[in-house]
Formats: sequence, structure tokens, C-alpha cells
Amino acid sequence: MYVNYMSMVDKGQLSALRNKLGRRPRSPSAAVLAVAPQRTESSRVPDLFTPLTAGDLSLANRLVMAPLTRTRASDDGVATDVMVEHYAQRASLGLIISEGTFPSPAGKGFLGQPGLATPEQLAGWKRVTDAVHAEGGLIVAQVMHAGRASHPDISGLPVEAPSALAIDGETRTAAGKVPYPVPHALTIDELPGIVEAFVTGSQNAVDVAGFDGVELHAANGYLLHEFLGATSNIRTDAYGGSPENRIRLIVEVATAVAERIGAGRVGIRISPERNIQSLIENDPADVLAVYGALMEALAPLGLAFVSILHPTPASDLVQGLRSRFGGPFFVNTGFAEATTRDEAVALMADELADAVVVGRAAIANPDLLRRWREDLGQNDLVPATIYAEGALGYTDYPAHDEIAATQ
Repeated sequence: MYVNYMSMVDKGQLSALRNKLGRRPRSPSAAVLAVAPQRTESSRVPDLFTPLTAGDLSLANRLVMAPLTRTRASDDGVATDVMVEHYAQRASLGLIISEGTFPSPAGKGFLGQPGLATPEQLAGWKRVTDAVHAEGGLIVAQVMHAGRASHPDISGLPVEAPSALAIDGETRTAAGKVPYPVPHALTIDELPGIVEAFVTGSQNAVDVAGFDGVELHAANGYLLHEFLGATSNIRTDAYGGSPENRIRLIVEVATAVAERIGAGRVGIRISPERNIQSLIENDPADVLAVYGALMEALAPLGLAFVSILHPTPASDLVQGLRSRFGGPFFVNTGFAEATTRDEAVALMADELADAVVVGRAAIANPDLLRRWREDLGQNDLVPATIYAEGALGYTDYPAHDEIAATQ
């Protein structure tokens, strides 16, 4: 039976949510209207709890677990027993996107990060994907090269970036906090190796580690994002300067990965205007030019999805990018503030996303799908345990039935 979950949201709450997310009710830009699918009066707007086909991925619902750094891998980048349990606990979500996972040793960004670069790492991930699949879930690997957001004491290798510009800040090594180093500016002859690292890591993720697909990480100030940013990329060759040049490496990576494992198993994550790790995107015209060009270049590939991290999903920027891409578009609003159930429901009701990506609520609630579908309330996140060790704050959050059994 179809249930209109939007009816569960108070009208006053809805108005406040629309203001918070920067939306005007039912008033997309002209550019969006020009390409938006026309619905008949009898057609239903999909809600969070309806299935979605995204490329070759068949999601049972539209609630997606965000990629979440949790630093629970072993020192050699192998998934641990608690990681197997953690991901399996959350298999009822429509899609799990793994934490950022390095495809090559040089791409490692922090301690406790898992990898896709050795047989042991792939075997560790296979245990995770087998456990998720046994629970009926879908899981893709987020393939991430940290770029300049790393340190030789973390990766054991020189830090790589589009330009020799250091992040203004510190990172944590085994010896404690240290300043980010000035990275090695990748030469044009080294860039094919970066592409191949993403391709090999992605193929290993699917063929060996058992993932259902991959999400290429082009967000949050890491390597692919660094090529997009005018403050992190000051190259004067074919990979810097104009929007077309700054998107070139990302398009080459996406094209090559899609050719190797199939476009329907490839997604990509972006975070325009995120302003993080010294990558500042505060020129609206440049942001629109760069990300608009990127979406138009990716559209013909037939990728499974684009996932965007942005606080105002109703903005002309976000909906315009969605229009230019033309495929399944996942929205993640919660970085500065966690996405709430009512916000997620409203995003779908207002047709601002094809799926909603959530992080903190998924951390604290292994049964988040049921809790949000039945409006059962949820556990509060304990921030101090996000990067703790072992099960603490990782696999010990109770499901609703566990709490009910004690009352």
C-alpha cells in the first residue's frame, strides 16, 4: 500500500525546513523546468521508502548511507571484524557508500583508513561486502585519493597534488599533529598513473572485493576536487586554468573507470562551495562554470549517479547541476548540521533529489530505515566516539527493538 509520508510532516515544520534549505515551494528554476520530466496528475512522487534504479544498482529504498571516515581499519589498511559488523548492521539502507578507501599507497590520507591496494586489503573488504549482501544490502566503495590532504608519515610516500600548494593546517600522524607539507606537483606525465590507480582500485573493488560499484571521490578537498579548485590548482598546462582544463582529470578518471567496470556501476561525489582544506570556492560564476562543465561532460557517460554535498539543495546551482547531469541525483545536506528525518522526507516530497544521503543518523542508528519509515525516534550521536577505537560508538548503538526489550 502506498503511504504519503509527507502527511506526517507538520505544515509549519515544512515551511521552516524549506526556508532552512533555501527552497521556494515548487518553484524550480527555468533551466530545471525545461528538462524536468512531466508528471501526470495520477502519478506519485517517489518518497524515501520507494525503490530506485540507479544505473545497474537496484535500491530497495532511497535512503543512502554517506561515506563516513571512522578510522577502524588495521595499521596496514585492512578491514577489521568491527567493520564487518558495522556495515552489515546498516544493510537495510537502500545503498551503503563505504568510507573513503585509497586505491594506491600514495592516496592514503589518514591513520586507520582502509585500502584497495593489496590482496589483504581486498580480502578484508570481501568479508564486509559478503556480510552486507547476506543481509540483502547493496554497497559501493568510495575510491579516494587524498592528494595534498596527507603526509609522508602517513603514506610513506611523497604527497601529491595538482600544484605545490600546502593546506594551511595540521594533520595527525602516529607521532602527533604536524603541519601539512608542501606537496609534489604532479607532472603531466604522471597523470596517467593517477587515472590507472583509480581504474585498478575500482576494478579490484568490484571484481575481487565484491562491491556492487564505486563512488569516485571528487569532493571535500581531496585530489580530484583539488584539480577543480582555482585556489588549489594553479597549473598552466592542459589540466589547469579554464573550467574545461580543470575538469579534465576527473572526466578522464570517470571515463576510464566506466569503461573498465561499466558506467552503471560508477557514481561520483562532488561538494561545490564546500570551502574546506584551503580549497575555497567563493566565486559563484567560477563554481557554476566549473561544475556545470563537469556535469555536461559526465552526462554522456551514463553513470549510475551523482552525489552532491551542499546545504541548499533547492538552489539554482544545485538544481541546475542536476538538470545538466540528467541522471540519478543524490543529495546530502548534512555536514555543518545533521540531516533530520523531516528534512529528508521534504527533499523527496519537493522533488529535489532522487535519493537522500545521510551520515550522522546512520552512524547512531543501525536500523535507521525502520526508525524513519515508522517514525520511531532515533538514538543521539555521541561525537566523542566517532573516531574512537573498536566497537565503542561504532557497533554498540542499539536498534529500536533492543531498547524496547529493556523497557
